[in-house]
Amino acid sequence: MASQGPRVALLVSIGVLGLWFLRALLIRLRQAAGRRSAWVPSTGTSITGFVTTFFDTLGIGNFATTTTIFRTWHLVPDELIPGTLNVGHSIAAVLGAFIFIGLVPVTSETLLPTIVASGLGAWLGSGVVARLPRYQIRLGMGTALLVAATVMLLTQLQWLPGGGEALGLQGWRWTVAVLGTFVLGSLMTLGIGLYAPCMIMVSLLGMHPLAAFPIMMGSCAFLMPIAGIRFLREDRYHLSASVGLTLGDVPGLLIAAYLVKSLPLTAVRWVVLFVVFFTAMMLLQAARREAKVLRLGAITPTGAAVSP
Repeated sequence: MASQGPRVALLVSIGVLGLWFLRALLIRLRQAAGRRSAWVPSTGTSITGFVTTFFDTLGIGNFATTTTIFRTWHLVPDELIPGTLNVGHSIAAVLGAFIFIGLVPVTSETLLPTIVASGLGAWLGSGVVARLPRYQIRLGMGTALLVAATVMLLTQLQWLPGGGEALGLQGWRWTVAVLGTFVLGSLMTLGIGLYAPCMIMVSLLGMHPLAAFPIMMGSCAFLMPIAGIRFLREDRYHLSASVGLTLGDVPGLLIAAYLVKSLPLTAVRWVVLFVVFFTAMMLLQAARREAKVLRLGAITPTGAAVSP
């Protein structure tokens, strides 16, 4: 029982953090209670939450797919997508942590530090992202999605190692894992999913690829509520879309975790890979166009600078 102490403490901490986030979200909902259009979700955002979290639970990250849907159907302005992702998917992340930390026995000495590091990365990262102008957010999101798609492609082509059998790390590998999850936590606030790069990282370090699940779910359960609360405070999120994601997330998570034991996802992963690449290029192109407009707006036709 003593060895279970750190794991129990971790789950209790995740539960407390989840309740803290839920309280902050409910306060925002109460403030918007008199404006139904501000908080009542659309059917599209709820379906988006269900579908993306269903496949996220099976190993396909939901940040990239949610971003794609939001941009394709113009459900959320680009500058509000990072905050909406973190706010809307937080509750499912907390529930997912309780499920997967119990399923895969990653050692507490590895699980706890990596999860805490990702939370710290999210806290620092969200404080920066929440204040960025729209074109910088587009640039960051496009770059992050392109990196995620590249990692997915290398994995699909089996050009990256499949990992070992270890469920814990020591020495320099432990240090790399902690620093790596800190960086990944920061990137989550730009819209890049944690699962794919986390699976690659633990595989390169000699761990079993399944070890990514509790690390990823536990990390998201820490970093997403933390980042979500900061986006709530900065008012850089879309409230009704966040509510829609949350309502769709929970059933999607439970069905995927408990009713679906195995599903051939190779074809689905290729589709997602194409869509993520396409979305990344659209975001980068939009950022480049907006940056060009901003530069031209600061220069007169004769080349003289315009005072702000």
